[in-house]
Amino acid sequence: MDTTEAFVGLECLDCGETFDAETATHRCPDCGGILDPTYDYDAVELDRDTLAERPFETMWRYEELLPFTRDAAVTMDEGATQLVECPDLADELGVGRVLLKDEGRNPTGTFKDRGQTVAVTAAAQHEAEDVALASAGNAGQAASAYAARAGLDSHVFLPSRAGFTNKAMVNVHGGDMTVVGGRIGDAGAAYDDAMADNDDWYSLQTFQTPYRHEGKKTMLYEIVEQEDWTVPDAVVYPTGGGVGLVGMHKGAKELRDLGLTDELPAMYAAQSAGCAPIVDAFERGLDRHEPTETPDTICGGIEIPDPGASPLILDALRESGGGAVATDDSEILESAIAVAQNEGLEMGATCAAAASGAWELSERGEFDEDDTVVLLNTGAGNKDDDILRSHLMGQGV
Repeated sequence: MDTTEAFVGLECLDCGETFDAETATHRCPDCGGILDPTYDYDAVELDRDTLAERPFETMWRYEELLPFTRDAAVTMDEGATQLVECPDLADELGVGRVLLKDEGRNPTGTFKDRGQTVAVTAAAQHEAEDVALASAGNAGQAASAYAARAGLDSHVFLPSRAGFTNKAMVNVHGGDMTVVGGRIGDAGAAYDDAMADNDDWYSLQTFQTPYRHEGKKTMLYEIVEQEDWTVPDAVVYPTGGGVGLVGMHKGAKELRDLGLTDELPAMYAAQSAGCAPIVDAFERGLDRHEPTETPDTICGGIEIPDPGASPLILDALRESGGGAVATDDSEILESAIAVAQNEGLEMGATCAAAASGAWELSERGEFDEDDTVVLLNTGAGNKDDDILRSHLMGQGV
């Protein structure tokens, strides 16, 4: 495998065993736990001056802290997204600054590209021919795009409620798409059945592959560097499976441990009240969530009733001094429209949970008046344009 100098392999986050990345591809061979890429940080030669000399044009500028070299990457120059100042929103929240990390500017319109570039690179390094996953929508579109880039066949399992854009673009990228009636759990069951019948398919599933959260940690690297190495006080993230939140918390710890920063940002998970297993577990002081039996939210991207990595999410919230918040769908959609009409920025319906969550956190007194708060807009507003416009029309506008 064409790996970076500091990458040493994969560590099981459950049993602590370590494995060679050439032979261990997905879950822990010993206990089935989640594998996490590990590094010899003493071998990482990266400082602020070195990064300042590099063009800010792709997340692969941080290759020393990624498993694979930039030359080996299956990439479309994803990452390097804008961090946009939102002064009106800051005034509304009563904080010093609000910044929106606009992940809708990635190649397929969402932050899923950051995870898929690393995961599909791993698949190519392992000489896979077919990749597969179940997805609420955006991850499936991204997977089919990066598989096409790598010359791999993709198999994407989507629930019928997935957006038209996602379904159309899986087809356009040449993916083999199976649309399953029901919700994400039903798509996941169909994916499991297909994987059992095709043991040569390489999984790109959340926290099955060790590499999707590894790509998403680069969002935190960029935020801190874009802020001239000042760590924000809070990061509010729309949370379903929590891949990005777990990745960003790991990235924050890496920067601190490398001496590039001094502290961690408080991480906040924002969910819909119709499906909030992380919020429920956090508020009850649990170490693991209890599945939401009857999820009910229009925000399909964060409707994950049984997030398998909830212990990692909850650890990140508590270790960082953050928290969790749930708001109603109507508040989430209102927030997306308010941001569009006052700041001009287009947030996806699901992504706007970060904005509505920040409003609720502000009302609770969670933020100080001089805080810098970063909202993760994980996808472009046009992915959910029908939902947003329908809500607007329902107001009689």
